[in-house]
Formats: sequence, C-alpha cells, structure tokens
Amino acid sequence: MVPIRSMEGERNHTSVVMFVLLGLSDEKELQLILFPIFLGIYLVTLIWNLGLIILIRMDSHLHTPMYFFLSFLSFLDICYSSSTSPRMLSDFLRDVKMISFTACAAQYFVGCWMGLAECCLLAAMAYDRYIAIGRPLQYSVVMTPSLCQKMVAGACGSGFLGSLFLTVACFHLYYCGSNIIPNFFCDITQIISLSCSDPSISQMVLFLVCTFVGFNSFLVTILSYGFIAASILKISSVKGSAKAFNTCASHLAVVTIFYGTSLSVYLLPSSNHSNKQDKVLSVFYVIFIPMLNPLIYSLRNKEIKEALKKVIKRLTHFTQ
Repeated sequence: MVPIRSMEGERNHTSVVMFVLLGLSDEKELQLILFPIFLGIYLVTLIWNLGLIILIRMDSHLHTPMYFFLSFLSFLDICYSSSTSPRMLSDFLRDVKMISFTACAAQYFVGCWMGLAECCLLAAMAYDRYIAIGRPLQYSVVMTPSLCQKMVAGACGSGFLGSLFLTVACFHLYYCGSNIIPNFFCDITQIISLSCSDPSISQMVLFLVCTFVGFNSFLVTILSYGFIAASILKISSVKGSAKAFNTCASHLAVVTIFYGTSLSVYLLPSSNHSNKQDKVLSVFYVIFIPMLNPLIYSLRNKEIKEALKKVIKRLTHFTQ
C-alpha cells in the first residue's frame, strides 16, 4: 500500500510521502552477494580519498594549486559516494526499500551538490593545467593561493545553488500516483516523471541549471584542453611534448570517464537504453568514479608516489 498524507485546500486528495527504490536487483541471493562487494568499494573509496587528502596536507612538496584542487576533488568524492552508498548498502538487507519524501530530497540535494561542484572543479583543474603548460613562466603569478581558494569556493557555491534550485523545483511538485523509482537512488528525471502536476517549470529549471553549471563547466574544460593541445604542438622536442602531456593525462582520463558516463545517462534518449543499462551506468558514475579518481591520479603520479614513500619511511622509523 502506498503511504499517503492528506492535502487540504483545493487539493483535498492524497499525496505520496514515501518512495520505493527498486535497487539494483530484486533477487535476495544476488543482493547478499552484492552487499560485501559494494561495501568493499565504499570502504576503498573512503580510505583512498581520505588518505590522499592527508598525504597532500602532510607533504609540503604537494602544496601546489594542482594538489590543492585534487584534495578538494577527493573531499567531493567522499561526500558524493556517501550520499548514496550507505542507503544502497542498507537496502541490500531489506525486503522493502522505502525512503521518505524528505530523505529522498536530502539525498538528491547532497548528491547533486557534489556532482555539480565536481563539474566546476574539473573545469578549474583544466584551466590550471592550461596555465601550467601554456604559460609556465606566469604560472605562479596567475595561479595564486587566493585565486585557487576563490575557484574552489565558486565551484562549491555554484553546486550548492544549482542543487538547491533543482531540489526545490523537483520536490515542490505534487506526487499522488506511483511512488516507485526504478533505481537505487533518488534520480531527478525519474522522480519528476512520477509527478501528478505539470512538470514543465521543473524541467525548465533542470535545463537552465544543466546549461549554466554543467555545460559551461564542460565548455571551459574543452576550451582549456584545446589551448593545451595547441601549446603541446608548439613544443619542438618529443620528450618535452610527452612530459607536458603527462602532466594532464590523469585529469583528462578523469574528465573523460566523468562526462562520458554522465552524458550517456542524461543526454541519450530513453528509448536508446533500458532501465538495466541506466542502472549499470549510474553505478559506474555514482559508485565507481569516486573510487577510481584517486587511483588514476596516484598510479600515474611520481610526486604522490614519492610522498607516500616518505610517509611509509617515517612510520617505519617511528615504529622501530
């Protein structure tokens, strides 16, 4: 039975107060298998991102704009993953996966905030790489600590406002019919489709936020890499070109994975993919990307490897 609440005034009907999340699977045996797998992924995400933040804070050689942005990216990934993973893990152990209207709104708000902020941060990191490669002599003058702090604050603020507008636009709608969300988290497009009222204003807000925050961030990222490519082509030596490319290879990989999966879910027509395909892609960008980001940056980064070796030596020396 659908949980309801009474509505007074002109809408003296019933309204949904609980949503049902279908989750990744309705097979109990499979859910028990998935629980330890996704618990392990979540723990790795927390440990690796938190470890990267601590490592950057501990090593003075990593106190540069690039690693300042990277530490904030790790913080966003922790929050982003934590907005959905604990609920998903608990739902694996439940027969009925219900979430209250308020909890659904809160989950979407936090997840959307972190996602939009990450879009802006990736654009800031792309600009940082352009200045490092295209204008190396002016790098320390342009990328000052105050500018980096303002860029991070701008990313966080843009994500907050965009998420606030989207959450209000989505959850002020009237929900009176089906309360089943065919996913493991509260996704705005699937929630709006359940509305009994006219969703045109909410859809317009969604379009505007995606355009001003998401698309503009993507455009800045693309333009930055266009300038980076032009700068690399001007380098005469092959060794110099390879070195310049390596400084942005990790970020390029993160950008490709992040936007590739996100655009696949939200831009392709729904007729081109099923709910199962949506779930697979959603798992990838909601669960796997926050775990992969620090791995991508760490495995290809000599400075982080050196800093990690120093920390291990200190700990070894301290315990002896």
